Amino acid sequence: MKLLGRKNDERAAKAEPVEVDESVASAGVTAPKGKPTPKRSDSAKRRGPVAPAPMTSAEARKRRKEMRATLTKEERREEKAKRRTAMNDRRERMMSGEEAYLLPRDQGPVRRYARDIVDSRRNVLGLFMPAALGLIFVMLAVPQVQLFISPAMLVLMLLMAVDGILLGRKVNKAVDAKFPDNTEGSFKLGMYAAGRASQMRRMRAPRPQVERGAKVV
Repeated sequence: MKLLGRKNDERAAKAEPVEVDESVASAGVTAPKGKPTPKRSDSAKRRGPVAPAPMTSAEARKRRKEMRATLTKEERREEKAKRRTAMNDRRERMMSGEEAYLLPRDQGPVRRYARDIVDSRRNVLGLFMPAALGLIFVMLAVPQVQLFISPAMLVLMLLMAVDGILLGRKVNKAVDAKFPDNTEGSFKLGMYAAGRASQMRRMRAPRPQVERGAKVV
């Protein structure tokens, strides 16, 4: 007497093993009923989570340091050269006055207009550094004139203060006429103009875009 279902079990046991279709396995499709489930290929495995972008400059420096630790000497030299080239390019763009590369204090049409006004005139404030160095040199070379150095420095500082006040008023008046809706504070804008005027022309950043004596409209 045969048990129910025994014949079917014997046939299943004697059946040949079923080959797995590689195309089905690589495509990640579930195998048909009666066939073994194909394994996922190595290329279909999930990758690990991507590290988020650094939030601070300190974190960015830490990541660069960790990355350089895994590089060879040639790779570090190449990475350093690329970083230096990128830095020089950003500085040159900033010096040329490109808005996207300017410091926050220099951004905006109002600040650009104020810089043009300062750069178009001769400023007594710009004489501070060369005059101070000249007076110190004279004081060291000729000790007898030390009594006259202090009064000369006081006169120079008084002239620079007057020039800074006049420059600040001129810049604010011109800005109010050209940009009536600007929100720049008068004192803050005047200090910005005076600070730029106190620097030597060749040392100003960004680089002057107008010549001395030019008419700024």
